[in-house]
Amino acid sequence: MIVNTTITPMANLGVNTALLRLMTWLSPAFPVGAFSYSHGIERAVHDGLIHDKASLQDWLVDLMNHGSVWNDAVLFAASWVDADTGGSCVEQSELGEAMAGSKERHMETMLQGNAFLQAIRHWSNAKSGVAKEMPYSVAVAMVAARNRVACEPALAAYLHAVVSNLIQGAVRLVPLGQSHGVSLMAAMETQILAVTERAARSSLDDLGSAAIMSDIMAMQHETQYSRVFRS
Repeated sequence: MIVNTTITPMANLGVNTALLRLMTWLSPAFPVGAFSYSHGIERAVHDGLIHDKASLQDWLVDLMNHGSVWNDAVLFAASWVDADTGGSCVEQSELGEAMAGSKERHMETMLQGNAFLQAIRHWSNAKSGVAKEMPYSVAVAMVAARNRVACEPALAAYLHAVVSNLIQGAVRLVPLGQSHGVSLMAAMETQILAVTERAARSSLDDLGSAAIMSDIMAMQHETQYSRVFRS
């Protein structure tokens, strides 16, 4: 059962409350600015590396299994365990920041993390006792653990939000129809669940990225003449 023991001194909150909070924290409406980042996809579209639904799906699968999204999943799981046992996720925060391979990747993870911690204060004092700045994946994991939201549901919701945001950006950039976007979300369910399960059993020793082209696209995007997204 998923319950909450940190927000109210009264009775534990039930699984439905925990679910609602996850949905709110990872909603597109939550003020972290996720909509303004493409994670390098805008440059990949510009260069023709992503040009249709199939190439976008391949790109996302690689990110989730071999790239930055995999690293975020590992950091999320490790941060959840640390926060669940009373830690402040300092090591995970430092690693997450150090692994941001370009200026705007750094902005993407750190600004979203800071914005998340600012907004989350409406539910708890999660920001007290933590680093001034924190990567997005680490911040969400820490808050989930402190609010007794189980690791795997929280991680699955986080990955779903990341993938959904990238797909919505690509729908405008490629362009793709909204029906293609919905179809991709359905197709990515299996990947999200598989990566969630694998990352939940991982350790920091499993960090590592081989999605080099994504990193190159993110760096080239910084100097792109005309663009819609920040990264």
